[in-house]
Amino acid sequence: MSDAAKLNQALTASATLEVPFHDVDAMNVCWHGNYLKYFEMGRAALLRAFDYDYREMRASGYLWPIVEAHLKYVRPAVYGQTLEVRAQLLEYENRLKIGYEIVDCASGTRLTKGYTIQVAVDAATEELQFVSPPVVFDKLGRVWGR
Repeated sequence: MSDAAKLNQALTASATLEVPFHDVDAMNVCWHGNYLKYFEMGRAALLRAFDYDYREMRASGYLWPIVEAHLKYVRPAVYGQTLEVRAQLLEYENRLKIGYEIVDCASGTRLTKGYTIQVAVDAATEELQFVSPPVVFDKLGRVWGR
């Protein structure tokens, strides 16, 4: 596998879900705030892809709060619709910027896109880290075979 293929494989992941009844409003449309929950499902899959899910973050001594979120609603999701949440690691040197796309599984139609930004905070001192800690580079390096 080429380095570019390894990089792409390591930096993308997806999760599939069916829009549950409790996520829709009286008009059968998914409430806008639930899309962040769906982004979280994609983010968790992406973090697991390079062995740095929330347990590993905590064990490494860093917390990673989300400091920014952006969503663009293109089309509504509805009750019972099967969705794929695609997540891609866009930046990791100084922060984790993860891009998302939510698509309808049946048609491939894009419903929502956006991104989140997380920053590293030392768990012991609560100090913001202006560069991602070495553990991030180590984890990604292992996936890429470096």
